[in-house]
Amino acid sequence: MPAEPAAAPPTTPVPLSALLARADLGLRHIAGPPEAAVHGVHASEMADPYPYLLGGELLLTAGVQLTDPGRYAARVAEAGAAALGFGLAPVYDTVPAGLVAACERHGLPLVEVPPPTTFTAIARAVWGLLTEARHHELRRVSRAQQALASAAAHPDPVPAVLHQLATRLGGWAALLDPEGAVVRSAGPEPSERARAALRHLAAVVSPGAGPEPARPGAPAAPPTSASDTSGGAQLAAYALAGARGLALGTVTERREGGDHTIAGAASVLLSLLTAERPGAGQTARSAALVRLLLGAAPAEVAPLLGEAPWTVVHARGEGAPPDLGSPLVEAGDGHARVLVPGGQEVGPRPGWTLGASAPVGAGELAAADAQAARALRRAEATRSPLVRHRTGGYAALVDPAEAAAYARDLLAPLAEPLLTTLRTWLSLHGSWDRTAVALGVHRNTVRQRLARCAALLDADLDDMDVRTELWLALRSAPGSAEAHSGQCE
Repeated sequence: MPAEPAAAPPTTPVPLSALLARADLGLRHIAGPPEAAVHGVHASEMADPYPYLLGGELLLTAGVQLTDPGRYAARVAEAGAAALGFGLAPVYDTVPAGLVAACERHGLPLVEVPPPTTFTAIARAVWGLLTEARHHELRRVSRAQQALASAAAHPDPVPAVLHQLATRLGGWAALLDPEGAVVRSAGPEPSERARAALRHLAAVVSPGAGPEPARPGAPAAPPTSASDTSGGAQLAAYALAGARGLALGTVTERREGGDHTIAGAASVLLSLLTAERPGAGQTARSAALVRLLLGAAPAEVAPLLGEAPWTVVHARGEGAPPDLGSPLVEAGDGHARVLVPGGQEVGPRPGWTLGASAPVGAGELAAADAQAARALRRAEATRSPLVRHRTGGYAALVDPAEAAAYARDLLAPLAEPLLTTLRTWLSLHGSWDRTAVALGVHRNTVRQRLARCAALLDADLDDMDVRTELWLALRSAPGSAEAHSGQCE
């Protein structure tokens, strides 16, 4: 059974033509399609580089182990490489005719690399172009998100958001009802074939929102987005959470980097704008989110969220996100984050491991998010279904396992009685006499031991920073009583 071709990495590509246009590289296209999307660069002199390719690379080789050009080109094409760059000298003076024919046959772009051009120079050029493309994508996404957030504040927000989305994607954007009919749309109308395909795609992300029922055996939780092609058109559908089965659909001529992120932001806004309004509290929270998207500081929107404290929960597991009684959920890839009103109790959920923050005000949600992440790591390490964060000073900010490993390395040069002497001396604020009494030894013995500690640790024990770090390490060291006092329950 033939192996599946590698998929190109989800990065913003650069066109091969951009490299060919670089006069300083002197590359020459000699076979295969003249254009390709390059996601990276890799140099290899393996006889079969297939196992080492991710897909989308410009593969560079001098043909050191090129014994069968036909098979080599077939394997490179099968691996999903974007193009093949063949370096002239020191092995070959010209590109082998068999390789040229094989690349043409397999549709693999072949580029000749002249002797003065190094593979390193090509790699540097590729990464430079990729960085420029990524920056361009980020700027495009940022501007689109700002435009979408501004549209959400329009007196008639739904058509305004759809118009902005269609403009930013250069295509058609539509809101589909549970029957697959178009509720609102913006942009140039697509073909009926594309509209029909989009209705079927919307049924995948919102079961019951299209003409076909969900397939037997399909997972209980449908995907939040799906994409496809129809007659050369690029289709995408996004479920709108809490919007009575509505779905967002887009039809574009091409799919560019950042399109998914832009459409995802639009789907979040449309979810808020079309969701059922259970009461004034939910309306205020939706307004708070829109203001945050428009650039407001968390402290400014805190009054809209209410004065009651909030609990952030991080969860890891399988299946649908755990129901914690809050609609404010972010989920994906077996991980979920939930913002729970502070008055609601958070309990274990079957199949999920939870980490919960301490209840905080709206202005402290970022800190609570970090608390929940640490609590989840502790829950996974201890195999507990739920761990709650408890305030515990600076020690609560450090993972106990990491602290113990660091302490073990830092204090490794010291053995008894040096460890006990150092711990006692630090606990007694550096008093030689009190340490000698506590240990039942002469004060000169204490001085000699501490001098030995300083030499072995290569540290200045008169430095308060050094003393503090050693004290924390001694408290975290395996076997110490303090190392076993948890900051989560």
